[in-house]
Amino acid sequence: MKSSKTSIKQWAEDDRPREKFILKGRSSLSDAELLAIILGSGSRNESAVELARRILDSASSSLVELGKYNLSELQSFKGIGEAKSIAIAAALEIGRRRRSQEINVKNKIASSNDAFELLHAELSDLNTEEFWIILMNRANKVIKKIRISSGGISGTVADLRVIFKAAIDNLASAIILAHNHPSGNLKPSQADINLTKKIKDSGNILDIPVLDHIIIAENSYFSFADEGLL
Repeated sequence: MKSSKTSIKQWAEDDRPREKFILKGRSSLSDAELLAIILGSGSRNESAVELARRILDSASSSLVELGKYNLSELQSFKGIGEAKSIAIAAALEIGRRRRSQEINVKNKIASSNDAFELLHAELSDLNTEEFWIILMNRANKVIKKIRISSGGISGTVADLRVIFKAAIDNLASAIILAHNHPSGNLKPSQADINLTKKIKDSGNILDIPVLDHIIIAENSYFSFADEGLL
């Protein structure tokens, strides 16, 4: 590891993030080196790479965890002011949007993983619960994804009337339910199971079947359909 008092400009060319990016390609850089490029500079006693490492260490070396940090939390690190905290948050948001747009191009749900990928960018980094639905036509092509509600740390309200009004207004032939667990626990609660059954029964009456209910926690998910709970 380089001395904390050594500027990146004094490092060997291959060890500098920008030069390494040019010479060896973006895949050769570590997460800390990529973050250092976003930061642009460190402080008097710390290089940009070392500052980036310190920030990532606080997030268990996880970009997913780092994505949950708000601007105030980012600015709590010495060497990170408003401009740098916004740059970090913006870069992580671009990553989320890119992933979401890549899935939108596919535009068809063929598995629980497709549903997870479609909503991962919306739900994976939240500190509060949200409830979403995916509306589809008869060919399981996505019509729209809609946020139904936003709640607190341990729950949110999913109103059947709001859900099926959205489905009817958009002429949906089927829906998939989804919500997140900020705690990271993928196991559905009894309330989750009861709600799913209630929405499914209502969908059967309206001829708008519920094909799945996805619980998202960071980079993983639980599928009611895959687990035989629908």
